Amino acid sequence: MAGLNKVMLIGRIGKDPDTYVLDNGNKKISCSLATTESYRDRDKNEWIEQTEWHNIAGYRYLAEKTFAKGDLVYVEGKIKTRKYTDKEQNERYITEIIADKINILLRKSADSGSYGSNSTPPPPAQEQSPAEDTPQTAGTAEDDLPF
Repeated sequence: MAGLNKVMLIGRIGKDPDTYVLDNGNKKISCSLATTESYRDRDKNEWIEQTEWHNIAGYRYLAEKTFAKGDLVYVEGKIKTRKYTDKEQNERYITEIIADKINILLRKSADSGSYGSNSTPPPPAQEQSPAEDTPQTAGTAEDDLPF
């Protein structure tokens, strides 16, 4: 019987991605992704948030994409654990999501205002009111993220 190894995540990029060129000339991009879920604790009657961090790796054309810390992205791929040797010659293991797709859902600008899912920010000469500059989702988990 065949197995299925498929992962679909929506989360925020934890730090600016690192890009590498491999010995064979292919490019690799790697970054961390935070996914947060929340639930109500019935005993304390308060919302509890749990954040999981995922290591994301993308190859070839995915390494050409430009996204940054704080961007909301959709990642689709498979989970893979690999073994490597660190500088002190110790064997280590890392579990990664090998991405097949990385789609940017919402970009986070440098001045912490959102400007939608477009790949470029609005022109600097364009005036926007503060109400248009931020999404109207009060009380979401986005407000408490560390980036």
